[in-house]
This record gives sequence, structure tokens and C-alpha cells, in this order.
Amino acid sequence: MEVVINKCFGGFSLSEDGIKRYAELKGLKLYPEKTEYSFTTYWTVPEDFRDGILGEDDWKSASDAERIRSNELHTKLTICDRDIERDDPLLIRVVRELGDKASGQYAALKIVEIPDGIQWEIDEYDGHETVAEVHRTWG
Repeated sequence: MEVVINKCFGGFSLSEDGIKRYAELKGLKLYPEKTEYSFTTYWTVPEDFRDGILGEDDWKSASDAERIRSNELHTKLTICDRDIERDDPLLIRVVRELGDKASGQYAALKIVEIPDGIQWEIDEYDGHETVAEVHRTWG
């Protein structure tokens, strides 16, 4: 089995090219929007189809229920690289195809091979990741 991890301090992230290729492989059209802080949100629907997403001014006066609903819609209508399963065959394909160009600004993505049939988890320290077998622990 193959898993994608980040092998440098910083954190797992895909580059813009990586996210675009992942969306292409999934058959999704993206509507990227840059924020004032140069962060890009990758919408899967055009702006006209984002009813229920609260803007900054509306957020301040919204109820908790409205905020929760807006967050749920945002998650549903965007692609976020951190939400992609690390053993997703399309993610693995993107990293294999793009190589270093798949990695985000503070990332060095690597495909690692792990034995089939084990329960695994990603251990992380300051963004640097390893894959570990799940064990029982008590605290």
C-alpha cells in the first residue's frame, strides 16, 4: 500500500499545480479565488452557487447555527489538500506525476510503501511526518 507524507518541517500541502491536477483527475472544475492574504480557496462551484456561505460582515451577526451551516457548506464546496486521504490513489498519482512540483510551499511530499493489511496513522512533529502502525496506548 502507498501513502503520501510530508518529509520536511512545515506541513503537508499540495502546490497550486498539485491541487489543479488532483481536481482534474477527479473530474472537477475549479474556481480559485485569492484572499487578501494571498491564500487561495479552491471552489468547486462558481460564486453564483454559493448561497448560504457567510461573508465577513454577515459572519459577525450570524447565529451559531448559521455559522455552522456556512462552515459545512464551505467544506462541501471547496477542495482542501489537508482533507484528502493520504492513501487516495489520485493523490498518489499526482505526486508521482508532478514529483517535487506537487509539493506546497513548505512541503516535501513523498510516497512511502507500507505493508498491506495494517492499521496505520501519520505521526507528525512540526510538519515532518512518518507513517506508524496503530498500537494501543493508555494515558
